[in-house]
Amino acid sequence: MSFWTARVALRHTQGTASVAAPSAYEFGELRFDLSSRTVSLGGQELHLTPTEYRLLLLLAQNAGKLPTHRQILTKVWGPAYAHQTHNVRVHLAELRRKVERDPSRPKLIVTEPGVGYRLREQK
Repeated sequence: MSFWTARVALRHTQGTASVAAPSAYEFGELRFDLSSRTVSLGGQELHLTPTEYRLLLLLAQNAGKLPTHRQILTKVWGPAYAHQTHNVRVHLAELRRKVERDPSRPKLIVTEPGVGYRLREQK
């Protein structure tokens, strides 16, 4: 095997050994099943719009972390929407109505004013 062939083979095998992604996320009574693309709260399936689903998925994948408004907009809506923070506020308000017991006092999806939103991990 030549040097270049070995290098190409090595490059192709790098990155194939990755950690398996979770098939579900759970945050208290909120369950996010990736294989069936369903979200349930207390055993009841929630009906989310595609945007709400992508938004909740992003927050679930970053649970405990603080995605900024710009990161959320870029990943959920695309780079062209990076400065339209109103989109995030409107969709998160709807999402909170569906996943929070008291949307006016959110315990799961919390706002970090001026920065972004955090999905709080339940203990």
